[in-house]
Amino acid sequence: MSFDPVFTFGTIAAAALIGLGVSHAIDGISPHAGSPAAVSELVVLTPGSFNHPQPGEFLKDDHPAPAPVLKETIDAPLEIMKFQVTASDYERCVAEGACKPADPRLVGDLPVTGVSFNDAQAYANWLSAKTGEAWRLPTDLEWAYAAGERFRADIEGGEGDPADPARRWLTQYRNEVALGRKPDPEPRPRGSFGLNSKGIADTAGNVWEWTSTCYAHATISSGGIASSISNCGVHVVEGFHRTYMSNFIRDGKSGGCAVGTPPDNLGFRLVRDRGSFVQALRRLGLT
Repeated sequence: MSFDPVFTFGTIAAAALIGLGVSHAIDGISPHAGSPAAVSELVVLTPGSFNHPQPGEFLKDDHPAPAPVLKETIDAPLEIMKFQVTASDYERCVAEGACKPADPRLVGDLPVTGVSFNDAQAYANWLSAKTGEAWRLPTDLEWAYAAGERFRADIEGGEGDPADPARRWLTQYRNEVALGRKPDPEPRPRGSFGLNSKGIADTAGNVWEWTSTCYAHATISSGGIASSISNCGVHVVEGFHRTYMSNFIRDGKSGGCAVGTPPDNLGFRLVRDRGSFVQALRRLGLT
């Protein structure tokens, strides 16, 4: 009787993914099948610490306040896609019935756009089942760490009446214009915006990327964050700057809770989560 280690690993991986909550059609997926090209294009970032402006809306004395900046630590190697998921990668998920069609004009190595948070989650689940590995959206913290010097937090309101959101948002528009931010609606081929110092491509281009971090509304006191309420119907998206979009929005230009100039395009990249995969195996008693 022959022993097929690849098949055995694939079977174990499928069981582990079910334990992770990936319960859609795993039957019929062959571990020998060709994997999406993006899987091999990963950058592994070493652990480290950095100062990170917190995501969300912050109030102090009932007035908008700048986001607190905290020293955060990535305490394990972070494996993240070098490029955003491309239209051709995403189309494989669509062809297998696991993803909804995206922007039909885009093909090949253009980054996929016209995808909601829910679409990005569906792709991550499909890729996890397809490869026998745990893939997920990065957190806001992980994305900022990977973006390095190209990370830009929320556009602050600046001067104006802090009690008047309309005036504050108009100030944000002016701030973006001052930064040279202009609408750039057509997605560019991957690599068009170059690499950052960590070898990650297109982190500040014209495609904003979904993260797994929920929008938060927080109150600040003299001692720090006094209270915080999360709204997971809205998630953080990252690109030229950080903003927030409702989960079902596929076209950032249509609105959906964005603050400031809306994102030109909505896409995503994934991280490979070896920690979650190993934990799942342990929960199943397989390691």
